[in-house]
Amino acid sequence: MVGDEGGPNVQAVRDPIGTMSSLADEPCEACTSDDEPLTPEEYEGYLEGVRSDVWDVVDDHHLSGHYEFNDFRDALEFTYEIGELAEEEWHHPDIALAWGEVEVEMWTHKIDGLHKTDFVMAARMDRIYEGYEPAA
Repeated sequence: MVGDEGGPNVQAVRDPIGTMSSLADEPCEACTSDDEPLTPEEYEGYLEGVRSDVWDVVDDHHLSGHYEFNDFRDALEFTYEIGELAEEEWHHPDIALAWGEVEVEMWTHKIDGLHKTDFVMAARMDRIYEGYEPAA
């Protein structure tokens, strides 16, 4: 079950030389049908590991993300990259592309709710977005 790897309140882990590794560096481990969806107390720590200006938890059931771009091309390329990530990890979000924005919804269908893997995927999408984020 989620939490066996040190608990959900650990969103970054120190490696032996003292640097921090992020949630995006965690493995995307598939859940089993015996797993239960994360409770708000369990996902709170994972939520701290993703961008608060992008991601929200909706109805304690799924993650909803909104990314903004300078143009359609960047939004399209980002969509392609997160699609490739989804294929690699076999964890497929709902993605909506529009001019200058990409909306993402994600949850673990097998358990009909949130799992640590959803947050790991969100953190990896955040990492990809760093290459596209418009200058402030």
